[in-house]
Amino acid sequence: MSGTIAHEMEERLTGAFAPSKLEIINDSASHAGHSGDDGSGESHFTIIIESAAFEPMSRLARQRAVIAALGDIVGERVHAVAIKAGVPA
Repeated sequence: MSGTIAHEMEERLTGAFAPSKLEIINDSASHAGHSGDDGSGESHFTIIIESAAFEPMSRLARQRAVIAALGDIVGERVHAVAIKAGVPA
């Protein structure tokens, strides 16, 4: 994880879900020159998160909860986010 947006994502997700695992991977370099690449180096991310808070939720509800916790980041400041949300093993 690097960059200001990645750090902000980490803070928001940690505050919302107290995850036991959180990885924020900047995939922007592999999308350079593609649609949505704004040249900032922070346009595409993969989030891997595990939290007990996701236990009662469906896969779709987990993804929606993560997107809601990220607020204005997704769609306004970041072009794309891939989310892998699960519960601790």
